[in-house]
Amino acid sequence: MVFQGSSVALSHTGKVRANNQDSGYAGSNLFVVADGMGGHAGGDVASSLAVRQLEDLDHSFASTAEAERALREAVAGTAGDIIEMVARRPELSGMGTTVSALLMVDDHAVIAHIGDSRIYLFRDGQLTQITADHTFVQRLVDSGRITVEEARYHPRRSVLMRVLGDMDPDPDVDTFLMATQPGDRWLLCSDGLSGVVDDPHTSKALAQGLTPARTADLLLKQTLDAGAPDNVTIVIVDVGGPHPVVTGTPTIVGSASTPLDVEVPSSTRPGWAGWLHPVRQAANEPTHFEPDAEFLEELIEEDRRRARRRRIGWISGAVIVGALMIVALVVAYNWTQTRFFVGADEDTVVVYRGIQQDLGPIPLSSVYEETGISLEDLPAFTRQTVEATISAESLAQAHEIVDRLRSAAEAMP
Repeated sequence: MVFQGSSVALSHTGKVRANNQDSGYAGSNLFVVADGMGGHAGGDVASSLAVRQLEDLDHSFASTAEAERALREAVAGTAGDIIEMVARRPELSGMGTTVSALLMVDDHAVIAHIGDSRIYLFRDGQLTQITADHTFVQRLVDSGRITVEEARYHPRRSVLMRVLGDMDPDPDVDTFLMATQPGDRWLLCSDGLSGVVDDPHTSKALAQGLTPARTADLLLKQTLDAGAPDNVTIVIVDVGGPHPVVTGTPTIVGSASTPLDVEVPSSTRPGWAGWLHPVRQAANEPTHFEPDAEFLEELIEEDRRRARRRRIGWISGAVIVGALMIVALVVAYNWTQTRFFVGADEDTVVVYRGIQQDLGPIPLSSVYEETGISLEDLPAFTRQTVEATISAESLAQAHEIVDRLRSAAEAMP
């Protein structure tokens, strides 16, 4: 079923940036915001590639499962396009893009997200941020180290932990479904809006009931009045509502609106739980007769024996479970030592053996190989990517990543 509603997409360079590296798309069923990064031309190309990869999904789907699978594959496929593009044009090394996409299927919204662009839902007068920022400061907020307000002004608020780029061919993309209903107003935006206009002012603009186009103009004006230090891209989608349904040619804004000068590449039987946690039965519970003292003592002793057996069984079970956990931990640790990732060790790039997490005080990774590549020789975005670590499925893949980093360092002026 074709989505019934109205929408708008607009994009503005802002007051500080020299060019617009954002891209936006508003079609019949698909809506996208992509915020490119990585140099004067790289961000333009990356966000354009994302929209071009996704626009083929702007049609009806038979099910939400089919739509979610297609959306995930298309977003992840953008990473492959970016890697292929950098292979042909090394001067674009280090480029990347965020993607926040909304695909309407019947009465559901299928969402895909990576990076720090955002999707909001305005429903019944309440504004809710639907996507989670994949940023360094969001991790600080999630861990309770800083507040949401402190995050808005943190000096590292622009450091991304996840993004579509030329270093990871298998990006971790968030996808999920949400039920939607008539009267819902969806807002997709780059951080050029969300990083400048706070949620209360955004909510106030959305609550005025203006058309999507006038609402987007109002939000853009607030951003420009506040200095607009970054590119601003806004897509607003109304589900049903009083405004005319917009159909016809999709609206493409930002970098993607200009031609790309390169090719786009159950059981009732007792089990372990019942054995480990038995229900204790009283041996001398009331009956229709009164046993004599000797028989009563035998019942009490039998109850004690059962209690001892249960205790021994519980201890034995705990020992077995503990042993299995130890074996599982050993197996898991040995598995981690077959993995590799590329990261930073002080001021140089190194290859690590293991995974990026620690098990309490036990480190699960160690330096495996020094590359001799200085972080200072890398483009800023690439350096941030390395500092956030780059996973590799094998040592050979880690060496491929290192080779791309070395090429990026050599391409720097």
